[in-house]
Amino acid sequence: MSNTYTIRELKIAEATEDTFVALHRFEDQMRAERLPDDPPRSLEAAKANWLSIPPFVQVHMWLVWDAGETAVIARGLIAYTESDDNRHLGQVAVEVLPAHRQQGLACQLLALIVQVAEAQERRLLIGNTNGRVPAGDAFMKRLGGSRGVATHINQLALTELDQDLMNSWLQRGQKQSAEFELGLWTGPYPEAQLDEIAALHEVMNQQPYDDLDVEDFHITGEQLRQIEANLAAQHIERWTFYVQERATKKLAGYTELTFVPDRLAMANQGDTGVFPEFRGRGLGRWLKAAMLAKVLAERPSVQFVRTGNADSNAAMLKINREMGFRPYMSQTIWQIETAKVKAYLEGK
Repeated sequence: MSNTYTIRELKIAEATEDTFVALHRFEDQMRAERLPDDPPRSLEAAKANWLSIPPFVQVHMWLVWDAGETAVIARGLIAYTESDDNRHLGQVAVEVLPAHRQQGLACQLLALIVQVAEAQERRLLIGNTNGRVPAGDAFMKRLGGSRGVATHINQLALTELDQDLMNSWLQRGQKQSAEFELGLWTGPYPEAQLDEIAALHEVMNQQPYDDLDVEDFHITGEQLRQIEANLAAQHIERWTFYVQERATKKLAGYTELTFVPDRLAMANQGDTGVFPEFRGRGLGRWLKAAMLAKVLAERPSVQFVRTGNADSNAAMLKINREMGFRPYMSQTIWQIETAKVKAYLEGK
């Protein structure tokens, strides 16, 4: 590589304060390109996130430093889970600051990523691009990647929320209260129900994956606790509304919302799902309306709610459109065989 730059692997646990500062500055620059409306996260929150990556997730990361080795100008990483499913997958990210693109840095980072993917027998690489950075899509096309899922980040302005509609959803839900119980978990899940809650997350395998070559994702109670530790380290709050069948005590569905301290005007809508056997009764709308009612009552600083949806997820999009969610940013999940990336790099 040119003497202008230096690539080094980053071991998070061994990182110095100067490295954290440089990495944080780089992430803020990349965020400003993709999400210019969002304020930066604090260095403390970013460090907490890096240092509390769940142990079941393995991450290899490389930073590209400028000539003076004071600024990070590019990053590459591959992440994969130590679990029994989707052992063929590696989640990949390659990011280069605009001023340093078209200089071969992405390919050099990809070569390092491919080495790890091959060593871990990860035959398929998956990565995201978004509509605000056209260079990402162009790069994936050059590699020969295929579009797996077209998605959008959708945003709801709470000033545009139809309160009468939300009240009607709550009233319809209340009519189900003889058969179903609506409940709320704030913060960590209750230990007594942890295994049931892990099983509840299986409902998210019902969402469309379109052309992605993926298996169902499974999660354990221990892994849920590791994720919660990461949230706690960042002081991110999570609310989870759930519905439970009274007769059987079976959890039928849930919805989650998180609050990031650095972004008081924003709430992030996470998973929402209802098992197929309980659909058609308005439970999903009941969950959504109950969550927003609580936000409006207790979080006056929140102005917007954001969520990610596959463009093919017609059922969830219908609910979100009724609520007032509108497209905010397009994203694409790409996939490409590791061997294909290697062949491309060897042909350059």
